[in-house]
Amino acid sequence: MEKVQKTFALILGIVLVVVGVWGFFTDMILGLFGVNAFQSVLHLIAGFFGIYIGTKGEGPGYNLTLGLIGIALGVLGFVPVIDDLLLTLLNINTEITLLHLAIGVVSLSVYYTAKK
Repeated sequence: MEKVQKTFALILGIVLVVVGVWGFFTDMILGLFGVNAFQSVLHLIAGFFGIYIGTKGEGPGYNLTLGLIGIALGVLGFVPVIDDLLLTLLNINTEITLLHLAIGVVSLSVYYTAKK
């Protein structure tokens, strides 16, 4: 089942790279998700790392890390003072906060359910 871990890391990595590049040309992806240049750079770093992990590395650590980051960003996105900071620094709005939560839950589900 290591293949499931690596495949998920690869797919998520590709999506993050696409979102990262797209974010340099707009401040709203699909009219819902706020992005900015700083967030796009972070997406590119995480995305290229995911592509590497999906092709040559081991997926569980990546999936665990992105799952924890997604959950943390999702939870912090609902804390009023932190929410304002995330919006100012990273243009993270409510929609992307919910998306971070969803990605975190799915990433952790893959990590914990697919055999390592």
